[in-house]
Amino acid sequence: MPSPRKIAVAGATGRVGRHAAGVLTDRGYDVVPMSRSLGVDVITGDGLAAALAGVEAVIDAATGPSPEQRAAAEFFTTAARNLQQAGQQAGVGRIIVMSIIGTDRFTAGYGAAKVAHEQAMLAGPIPAHVVRAAQFHQFVAQLVEWGTRGDVAYVPRMRTQLVAARSVAEVLADLATGPMPANGQVTVVAGPHEESLAEMARLLAARRGHPAKIEEVIDPADPDHQLNENGALLPGPGAILTGPTFAEWLTAGA
Repeated sequence: MPSPRKIAVAGATGRVGRHAAGVLTDRGYDVVPMSRSLGVDVITGDGLAAALAGVEAVIDAATGPSPEQRAAAEFFTTAARNLQQAGQQAGVGRIIVMSIIGTDRFTAGYGAAKVAHEQAMLAGPIPAHVVRAAQFHQFVAQLVEWGTRGDVAYVPRMRTQLVAARSVAEVLADLATGPMPANGQVTVVAGPHEESLAEMARLLAARRGHPAKIEEVIDPADPDHQLNENGALLPGPGAILTGPTFAEWLTAGA
């Protein structure tokens, strides 16, 4: 089967989607960026049929507006259904789905919603392949901001293998244009080595001068907090490990 030449990216203005669109464009592919701001809504379906006309592959990197499980699951399953239906009518040959490392182990929250997303995509008529990525480098600053109280930031205890969004986008582009992996296989992408979220937060604070102190905390109210702590969200054998490290990413001024 020849490599697809026209590829649509859902969530093309988002953290991963914009990189995926850029990588594909740099490689010479005809890219159709899709987002609400560009007139294509995967939830209402507005503009979707026109955007998918002649498209041979889709990268689904769209993210929902809410972290709450029910709202997020509704967003993802609706988007999956619409992309599958409109894609089938347009003759799309494959869909590459962006997901989260270890998401199948979550019992609640956004992680559980991503499981529903994966299942909805895999149940559709178009062959789909799931890519589960580790937490992005930007995740550290986000958690520091959310947890800051005065001069102290409280961040969850987490073993992670932070990865660059662009590096994940390169893998998505490879899968959208190259051979499709075996049915049921999941591609896992993570950074080059394990890191402590709290230590990376301290490195970030030292580089940026705020907050003055980082404190590592455990939230016993989170039913899945042990997943963060015991290494369950680290990549297993066969994962794609790719740089840069968080420190290298910071040094580069990202």
